[in-house]
Amino acid sequence: MEPERTGWPWDGFNIEEVELPDQSDDYGVPSDDEEDFNAEEIQKDEGFSCVVVVDNLPVIGIEKYEKLLGVLKKIFSQIGEVHEDGLYMPVDEQTKKTKGFAFIEFANPDQAKIARQQAEGYKLDKSHTFKCNLLKEVEDMSATPEEYKEPELKDFVRKDNLYSWMLDARGRDQFAVRYQDMTEIHWNDPKTGTSEDVYSRSFWTESYVQWSPQGTMLATVHRQGAQVWGGEEFSRIQRFGHSKVQLIDFSPCEKYLVSYSSQESPNPREGPMAVFNVSDLKSGQTLRSFKGKLSDFMVAGGEHKAPGVEGALQWPLFKWCQGNDDKYFARLARNKSGKTMISVYETPEMGLLEKKSLQMEHIVDFHWSPTQALMCVYQAASPDGNQPARVSLVEIPSRSEIKSKNLFSVKDVTVHWHPDGTYLALQVSRFTKSGKTSYNGFEFFRVGERNTPMEVLELEKKQEKIVSFAWEPKGHRFAIVHGDGARPDVSFYTMQDGQKGQIKHLGTLHGRPVTSLHWSPQGKFLIIAGLKGLNGQLEFFNVNDMDTMAINEHFMCTNVDWDPTGRYVATSVTSVHQMENGYIVWSFLGQQLYKVNRDRFFQFLWRPRMPLDLGKDKENEIQKNLKKYSKRFEAEDETLKSQADVEKMEERKNMETEWADFLESKKKVFEEIREEHEALVRLSGYVESEQSAQTEEIEVEEVVSVKEEKMPR
Repeated sequence: MEPERTGWPWDGFNIEEVELPDQSDDYGVPSDDEEDFNAEEIQKDEGFSCVVVVDNLPVIGIEKYEKLLGVLKKIFSQIGEVHEDGLYMPVDEQTKKTKGFAFIEFANPDQAKIARQQAEGYKLDKSHTFKCNLLKEVEDMSATPEEYKEPELKDFVRKDNLYSWMLDARGRDQFAVRYQDMTEIHWNDPKTGTSEDVYSRSFWTESYVQWSPQGTMLATVHRQGAQVWGGEEFSRIQRFGHSKVQLIDFSPCEKYLVSYSSQESPNPREGPMAVFNVSDLKSGQTLRSFKGKLSDFMVAGGEHKAPGVEGALQWPLFKWCQGNDDKYFARLARNKSGKTMISVYETPEMGLLEKKSLQMEHIVDFHWSPTQALMCVYQAASPDGNQPARVSLVEIPSRSEIKSKNLFSVKDVTVHWHPDGTYLALQVSRFTKSGKTSYNGFEFFRVGERNTPMEVLELEKKQEKIVSFAWEPKGHRFAIVHGDGARPDVSFYTMQDGQKGQIKHLGTLHGRPVTSLHWSPQGKFLIIAGLKGLNGQLEFFNVNDMDTMAINEHFMCTNVDWDPTGRYVATSVTSVHQMENGYIVWSFLGQQLYKVNRDRFFQFLWRPRMPLDLGKDKENEIQKNLKKYSKRFEAEDETLKSQADVEKMEERKNMETEWADFLESKKKVFEEIREEHEALVRLSGYVESEQSAQTEEIEVEEVVSVKEEKMPR
């Protein structure tokens, strides 16, 4: 099934396909805060923070001591790593009975905190319910002085405004670029045909950078862990210790950070170990760790392999439920018998939802709805053929199935959720009766309507290859690239055919050099891109009018990225090619605004915008008075262009002044040595003619600005 888009710099990639730097090498440059940012020191804690005190245990005699000790060890070993001699129950010397509490020591403070949270209120039997505290907290309470001492008032320290970039008076957007050893943040300033520097830093990261989903933070990756930065000066907000971290992922509401690393196993025969940490973004504390053999997390390469994945770890492994305040996240897992299941975890406790996983036969993959706690689960057909493939819509946390569909003779299924969650498209590849060939079709769920009605769409030529499918982000249309040749067709459809509410074909563009489709975030406009072997062919298309606005080329283009507003789009050539590295910024109409060349160019990332709901009334008012607003903005644009022209003229004037001053200084030097020069000429007997030295003046014309105006008829 198709990987979900998560804002990751490389969507739909596998770890094995990404070339990460050797993090054991420091490139000869010390990492940021290397002295006080050591992952081993952060995880090492020899104090009372690793010990949990469990109260309200049964008071028993020596004969039952070992039995109760075994029960406690079994309970707490499932939560974290208990030290070999880390479980102790005190015994009263006089009564020879236990005192009703125990000390349990874990491997690190994070596990102790999780154990305290998960074991609090656990019912051992009808009469005994656990009461848990950290030993450090008990010691702190014991050390509380009897007399109250008023705390000292600390000086006010102004915190950085994490939303400062949203307050730009001109409504500009920021973007991050990474090339060579540099990471830079810029304002996109298309009205002046350039970009404005915001912040830059060399060796800021050791592998890549990543914006948080709402754009408030920028994450960098280091040998010791990850760090997040923000505010006007991009100061450090938080850091997360995770040795040799390779990949990170934010939760949608920016409450949590998931990090991953592959480490050597104590037993070489078991292969590498995978370590996943789920951390709180505000405190930086690790709330839960998932550890195990890397092969155990490669569910996609197990019983039912995902398309194009040969035992590789799909990222993100933990998929967050969208639009639910980061309440749930889930992953594919295997039970003891090797069957695939879905484990859903609930925050902030980080425990398994209802303490059990979602068990369904032959699960291949699942995808959350973009807007609600609803997941689409795909189950493959049974090996004996008695049970067909199946797609189900499952509501969380009730686990109730609201809709399902059996699929026969299935070769493969790809899931496409509409960005607002109202529609779900299944791209289904089926075997023919002979089983040697396959054909394609689509199944559509109208999730936003009563009883979730379904429709089937089959292309005119069923056996054509489906190259790409893309929903219009804000709207009800979709586009399909289909065809077997080098120049496939692009077909457009709508989910709303007048009052009928049925799928309708809008039109087809024949023979286009296309590998992918890129809708504007606001819909209506689309870029039909021919990347990779097609050398960066770009067709800017207006779907409302079914009209091509412009055809351009960015030679060897590898990426196409719309800005959050849909007004501008950036195309870039990354270092996968040795030549033409850099990026170009275009208007949505296909006009090139400016181009920047950078050797060894790695990333171009628009800064996401926070979701902003103006309400229907305000949106309708803006649409109604759009001409009034446009006049004001056009006047501001003209002012900016005039200002840019004035700045250009001043720059030229300053250059002329500098040249005149330079020339005058050289003339003074010549006058000072002129007599000495003439004396040397007389001694040499050389007769200098007036024609021996000539001065040639050259005039250079430069176009400062060009303005087009319509002539009256």
